[in-house]
Amino acid sequence: MQSILKNYQVILESIEEGVFTVNKQWRIMSFNRAAEKITGFTRKQAIGKRCSEIFRTNVCANGCILRKTMQTDKPLSNMPVVILRADGKRIPISVNTAVLRASDNKIIGGVEMFRDLSAISELKKAYLKKHSFEDIVSKNEKILGYFAILPQIAASDSTVLIDGATGTGKEFFARAIHNHSPRKKGPFVAVNCGALPDTLIESELFGYKAGAFTDAKKDKAGRFALARNGTIFLDEIGDISPAVQVRLLRVLQERTFEPLGGTKSVTTNARVIAATHRDLEQLVRDNTFREDLYYRINVMKLTLPPLRERKEDIALLVEHFVDHFNRLNARQILGLAQEAMTALMLYDWPGNIRELENAIEHAFVLCTEGLIRLQHLPERIQPFNRTVAVPSGLTLKDVEKLTILQALKRNDWKRMATARELGIDKNTLRRKLKRFEIQTPK
Repeated sequence: MQSILKNYQVILESIEEGVFTVNKQWRIMSFNRAAEKITGFTRKQAIGKRCSEIFRTNVCANGCILRKTMQTDKPLSNMPVVILRADGKRIPISVNTAVLRASDNKIIGGVEMFRDLSAISELKKAYLKKHSFEDIVSKNEKILGYFAILPQIAASDSTVLIDGATGTGKEFFARAIHNHSPRKKGPFVAVNCGALPDTLIESELFGYKAGAFTDAKKDKAGRFALARNGTIFLDEIGDISPAVQVRLLRVLQERTFEPLGGTKSVTTNARVIAATHRDLEQLVRDNTFREDLYYRINVMKLTLPPLRERKEDIALLVEHFVDHFNRLNARQILGLAQEAMTALMLYDWPGNIRELENAIEHAFVLCTEGLIRLQHLPERIQPFNRTVAVPSGLTLKDVEKLTILQALKRNDWKRMATARELGIDKNTLRRKLKRFEIQTPK
């Protein structure tokens, strides 16, 4: 027996995974060399202490993984947590747990095996940096193409038009262009033209003089004046009235404007970046948007695809938002469980990136452990059956295709029933079947 125990000890000391055991009072009974290296505590410091005093994870107080294993008698594997080392540094680790039994098969304690994920975390950060520009992250081919030319666009003084559905990140692109331009030390002034009524938008853009109207007690500078030596971002420019279009055209052509009630022209050197979610070419054909203004703002055009057409970006965006909310809320959530990520891949994202960000923020409110799970996501995103069976080793595209196939088979290939179960529109399901070349049997 002594020789067997000695061999076990040799094996434990030789592996790169940290291993420690506890009794039913949560006192550490053994602590191997790798555990010393990863945690920064020596074996002498650890033995006899409660595991929460040494291991100090972000789930010790609520959601202890080893406690769950000992209560349910079920081992857990690859559970991500964050520990606080002896030197005060927080590092991510992956944990496996199991129970310890006596000769009569009674549970007498637990064993926890863990490995340092710091190197993997650094690789993720490096990958994210490679696929980012300012606060924009993507590995979509079209967006990466924009990343390549954004420095050149920023260096110029040309007017830029950014179009795309609401929530696709148009203002982020506008800010990135400003922040990499020679005007970066000047102001960035954003105006949501769609949120301002016609009676206010002219005074907001161009300002007014005292006495211009009843409540004009003193002069007020407009947004164009405030954006001097900087950039003015005109969001939802497709919503402005014909009268404002005429004044805006003059500003772009002559670089001058007159405040309401003023008699002298004021010059402006603000760079203009415009954005819209509407089809301006169609508005020109419908005679609701001036053709000359359209061509004046359409010098450099960026068209941002909706999130449903760049689902390869969802994992990157999730990583970005998790990091953001961790910093904002002083949390240590490591990411999403596979079933939660699958649900995000299946959802059609009508609100685009903004809706995805809100979904992750929602999950942060509900999540009390180290991993966001399906139940932490907003209900509209969760599949109706609330279960998603996914084999390991698949790409996100494979996961989405497999999940749709499984749902189709469960519903006897009935599309309406399948769409209801997945929580998506029937037209969305039709597009996905076409994209993945899924043929329903006759």
